[in-house]
Order: sequence, then C-alpha cells, then structure tokens
Amino acid sequence: MRDLGLCALAHANRHAAYHSMKNEKWADFSVLQAAHAAEILLKARIAQEHPLLIFDKFPPVSGDELSLEDLFEKGRTIEWNDLPARLWATTGIKLSNLSLYREFGKIRNGIQHFAPMLKQPTSKMTLEFIFGVIDPFIHDCWGLYAVDYDEDYEPYVNFISSLVNDEILFLVSGEAARCEQYWNADWAKASRVYREEMSRRIEKARSQP
Repeated sequence: MRDLGLCALAHANRHAAYHSMKNEKWADFSVLQAAHAAEILLKARIAQEHPLLIFDKFPPVSGDELSLEDLFEKGRTIEWNDLPARLWATTGIKLSNLSLYREFGKIRNGIQHFAPMLKQPTSKMTLEFIFGVIDPFIHDCWGLYAVDYDEDYEPYVNFISSLVNDEILFLVSGEAARCEQYWNADWAKASRVYREEMSRRIEKARSQP
C-alpha cells in the first residue's frame, strides 16, 4: 500500500511541476493524484498497526470469519475527513498542517465532482500540499522525502527548479543534496528568507551520513 501511495506521489509531482503541450489539465490532475497519494499513505501507516483499522464499515460476518472477498466487496474504508483523527488515535501521529489538508480535500472534491473554478494555479496549490502535508508525514513515518519522488529522467534537475520558482519549502534528502550542483534553480529570484531557509536545510542534509 505504501509503495502505491509513493507512486501516486511521484505522478502528482510530475503533473504539478511540469507542463504538457498536449494536455492542459495536468495541474488539475495533480490535485487528484496528490490527494490520492495522501489518502493511500495515511491508510498505509494506519494499517501498519492493524490492517482492519483502515475500515469504517464492515460487512456482515457469516460464522466466525470475515472473508477478504466480503471485506473488499462490502467493506468501507475511512473517508478523507476522518483519516487524521484515526491516524492520531491508532498511531499517536498528528498530521502537519491539518487546515491545509482539509482545504485541499475541498479543492479535490470540486475538481473531481464539479469543475475547476480556481483563480490561483492549482499546480502551486498541489506543491504546497505535497510539501506542507505529505513531505513531513512520510519523513516522520519512514524517513522518506517527497523531493525524491519524481518521474523526470533527470532527477532533481528540473523538479527542484519548479519548487524554487514557487518558493516551496521542502525537506532535502541526502541524495538531493549530493546532486545540488545539477539543480537548475534560479536562486537569485527567490526571496532572502526563502534562500536562507533552504540553505540551512541543504547543509543539514549534507551533514547527515
């Protein structure tokens, strides 16, 4: 389950940080994919405590056993708005930026069930959600970094450029720090506060074994 969520995260990063000449909906797709990634990853962490904890409704039990077939066909897993509370109750983990998580869920629902009606580019919203909610979550749970999940054939080179252009703060992995010389980032256009904070994070990543 965790691996599936990380694949969805890489797909969301790809569609949020890049543009397609043939498909104008990449930014909107990125919202759906990032929300999908978050939902799967939260459930993956909850399921580490016990697989049945991700379910909100169980099918009727015949005899003393609950079959996997009945569970998949008739069971219902926890919904988006209830996941943070279940996460805390089962693991003691409090999700970072809970208000952003809930607001992003509304944006996802709007795009999925109605139509995008946003003035601000949805791609930037997606990156803010990924690196404000998913990034600290997967790092706290598994020591992972969202910046490492990108589908570009040149890791970090162009992806980090998009993050810097939008001044998205992100956790820097050791691998990303070792590739810093290849980042195609225009730091001169970023604010001093952003540059200083990212410099601190890069140095911290370099100091780690």
